[in-house]
Amino acid sequence: MGYSARYHAASLAAVFLALAIGILIGAGLGDDLVRSTRKNLEQSLTVDVQNARNRADELAGDLGRANEFGERIYPALVEGRLAGRRIGVVGLGGLPGGITSNIEKALGPSGARLVAVGVVGEPPDLGALAGDLSSTRFADIASNPDTQQAFAKGIGRQLVLGGTLLDRVRGQLFTRASGAFGGLDGVLVVRDQPTDLGPAERAATSTLESGILDGIAATGSDEVGVEATDTDPSSIGFYKSANVSSVDDIDLVAGRAALVFALLGAKGHFGVKDSADRLLPELLTPGPVPLRPVKPKPKPNGAKHAGKPAQTGQPAKGH
Repeated sequence: MGYSARYHAASLAAVFLALAIGILIGAGLGDDLVRSTRKNLEQSLTVDVQNARNRADELAGDLGRANEFGERIYPALVEGRLAGRRIGVVGLGGLPGGITSNIEKALGPSGARLVAVGVVGEPPDLGALAGDLSSTRFADIASNPDTQQAFAKGIGRQLVLGGTLLDRVRGQLFTRASGAFGGLDGVLVVRDQPTDLGPAERAATSTLESGILDGIAATGSDEVGVEATDTDPSSIGFYKSANVSSVDDIDLVAGRAALVFALLGAKGHFGVKDSADRLLPELLTPGPVPLRPVKPKPKPNGAKHAGKPAQTGQPAKGH
């Protein structure tokens, strides 16, 4: 019994010792394994990051070359296509920074002139407008939605054609304006509606906007809704509902080209956003190349009547 107990105790001690040694060895091997795995992972991630950076540099280079090509080819593509046309810009609610300069870049090579820019205040101050219109058929504009609609449509027409109604309310209608409306060949609409309107203000603003667009359309003038790629929220849905062609990327070369061709009559919604029909209009074709008059080559002396029979009155030989 004593021997068995001592043997059993020794066996247990040996087992525990083996376990302890195994734990120590395993801990060392495990630590080496973790370090090795971490090192391999860090190396792999470093390579992936470097490859991603190299690819990003390649794509940036490709994009830069594409932009340079577009900037160089754009003037030749649209040169003179809108020569002599007078274009106005109407901001509904506001006119985001950079939009006007991008429009000017688009129109410059085309030969068109930006002659008027106006920002329509939203919501409209119906009370102030009623004061200016007290002696006209629009006197009840503050309380009559039908009068509001008729007034807005009249304003839209006179933005293109000019008129006394626009002159009368210019100070109340626009928050800022420059140039001279009237005699326009095309109108570019930019929408930046306030987001904190109450129900009545929203209704009056909606009536004003839709009426202005209807009035512009009634003149037969080209009308295009314009915004940049980073405009948020987008107003392309608004232009679609009003049946107005639009360009959603005026800050890109493709958007500038689309704008010029939309002013030439291309219909649709062009740009890079999900709401666009396509990037560019189908009318994007090279313009006619003007033919230079060919000067006649001088004829040598004595050849003035070359090829004509002699007028001698004598019959030709052989007759």
